[in-house]
Amino acid sequence: MKNRGTYNIDPRLKHRVHQYLKSHSDPYVDISAMASELQQQFRVEYGRRNRTAFRIQVEKVHAVICSESDISALENKHLAKRARRNCRMLCNELILVVTLGKNKGHELQYSAVKFEDFGGSEEALEEVCKLLIHMRHPEVYQRLGVVPPRGFLLHGPPGCGKTLLAQAVAGEVCLPMLKVSAPELVSGVSGESEQKLRELFEQAISSAPCIMFIDEIDAITPKREIASKDMERRIVAQLLTCMDDLNSLSEPAQVLVIGATNRPDSLDPALRRAGRFDREICLGIPDEAARLKILKTLCRKITLMEDFDYRQLARLTPGYVGADLMALCREAAMTSVNRILLQPSSEDVTAPVPVVGCCQKADLEQLLSLLKRNETLSEEQLSGLCVLMSDFKTSLSRVQPSAKREGFATVPDVTWEDVGALQDIREELNMAIMAPINNPEHFRALGLNTPAGVLLAGPPGCGKTLLAKAVANESGLNFISVKGPELLNMYVGESERAVRQVFQRGRNSAPCVIFFDEIDALCPRRSEHESGASVRVVNQLLTEMDGMGNRKQVFIMAATNRPDIIDRAVLRPGRLDKTLYVGLPPPADRHAILVTITKNGTKPLLDSDVNLEEIAHDHLVTNTTGDPHRTQQHFFNVTEPEEGIRVSRIHFEDAFKKVRPSVSKKVSDENIILVGLNQPHPTRLVKVMTHICDCALIQL
Repeated sequence: MKNRGTYNIDPRLKHRVHQYLKSHSDPYVDISAMASELQQQFRVEYGRRNRTAFRIQVEKVHAVICSESDISALENKHLAKRARRNCRMLCNELILVVTLGKNKGHELQYSAVKFEDFGGSEEALEEVCKLLIHMRHPEVYQRLGVVPPRGFLLHGPPGCGKTLLAQAVAGEVCLPMLKVSAPELVSGVSGESEQKLRELFEQAISSAPCIMFIDEIDAITPKREIASKDMERRIVAQLLTCMDDLNSLSEPAQVLVIGATNRPDSLDPALRRAGRFDREICLGIPDEAARLKILKTLCRKITLMEDFDYRQLARLTPGYVGADLMALCREAAMTSVNRILLQPSSEDVTAPVPVVGCCQKADLEQLLSLLKRNETLSEEQLSGLCVLMSDFKTSLSRVQPSAKREGFATVPDVTWEDVGALQDIREELNMAIMAPINNPEHFRALGLNTPAGVLLAGPPGCGKTLLAKAVANESGLNFISVKGPELLNMYVGESERAVRQVFQRGRNSAPCVIFFDEIDALCPRRSEHESGASVRVVNQLLTEMDGMGNRKQVFIMAATNRPDIIDRAVLRPGRLDKTLYVGLPPPADRHAILVTITKNGTKPLLDSDVNLEEIAHDHLVTNTTGDPHRTQQHFFNVTEPEEGIRVSRIHFEDAFKKVRPSVSKKVSDENIILVGLNQPHPTRLVKVMTHICDCALIQL
């Protein structure tokens, strides 16, 4: 067999060899006898190791101890022969134990991370523990006569803790870990990449029992039918062969292979079958409860105030993964340092230390003067050094979650108070989405199924998107905002893949709300003879919506101002089965919207001659929508700077002349009729007719 590579020194083995040498005063040391005795004494760690490989490792540890203690007279004949044969190579080999050579094996690591250091996903830990039984008790599977699990695949978004979980597995069961990044195995010379893979598995078998962790495994295992080079196909085939060889030995090797990737769909299907990666464990974006546990784990060594509210911080961080929360803790600590250490000292009044507030930019000269101060910080300055909730809130604006860059939107600032109206729609959404989240046991007891989705239909600017954000915020859910046209792609199959990825992200971050804005661009009505890209996208969307069994607590909301062109199959029960009309606000709602926009007359400041209720009932605003940005913009445009920021009745009248209604009465009535036709319930038809006639609701 060719070079098995260099073995890293186990610190526990070094201590045990040292104790063995102390207890045996015989100057002649038999390496084989010492290795056998250590294997008998420490059966849990070394009992199942290969005897030859373990003896070689004991021999190297013995050589390190001898070189450190300056033993000049080596009477060990076994070691003396080796020293005479390769005296100069010993020093170089000891250096390579720490800094690995180019052609040597990979380093064996002994992780100190435990399961208690990995917070937030008890389900994943429980599933991993079931796959580790044969690593500690191989006799169980031998008695049953079945082949033990060979490995599992960890997948999830970047920063969710895949590498940390692999290290925790090795640390919890006290096994060495052979960690390698997949791109390290790729070489430009033909055949060298396959040789590296073979040597890696040979080293793992020699060090068994051990755990092999291949990070970013998708870099070397693309689908062979779409691989651009023959080398990529050969690497995939070699990896499949090596994993199969672990089971084909006379005695199955105790090697657990763990792979990690954030693109599981790009792996070759042959790698994901049983006997190779037997299980696939998804580490998704943590929900509020998981973030609470992660924050408590990360803040164990951080000095916090006594009554620190972890639950509030977990609620303010939707879309944050473990790496983002760690960055948030680090940023909050830096903010507390700026707040405490850079404040002016009470003793030094003549030369005060420059103040750097949480929201204030530090001047370069002031910071340099602080860095050049040689005196040690006083106990008074260090006594109040702790991280407050205000430090975390300040850091939230500086730490952008990884999920937000992939389409997740954090909406902690949009509440029902920001909507200002639409009370009927609120009640419908509360029953459709928020009630199943807040009281799931009630729905299970009654045998009620949560609705698959809600369609918000109505003219532009009536608050459909604002409603969706408010629902996600009030229920504490993750929020995925999808603009309908952004999923469309000119290449065949890419649009369907984008739809699948959106729903996969939703399942990974459940519970969450997926909001499709302008959904009519995604699923237009299909004709009998049409078979283009739009039909395939509609079919893919229908297929994903039907997967209710796989979409636990993933709610779908959509918005459109053209409900007449949406395919009718999307609106059937089980998909977007609840259609809510968000129309032009009546006078009472217009008054509530004006109060919300102006912050009850304080921003912008209203003059005493402005009566918002009279303005809401004015005939000039009959067909005006509730878009606050456009209205506020005209308020400020008509106010001259020298007049002061104060809005009077005259400014409202000028705005009425300049701002035209964005929706005509005809368009509004057409939307009401179209939504009513999609919901042919008698009560709905009565509401449609009463809206058109603008009279009181007639109860049947």
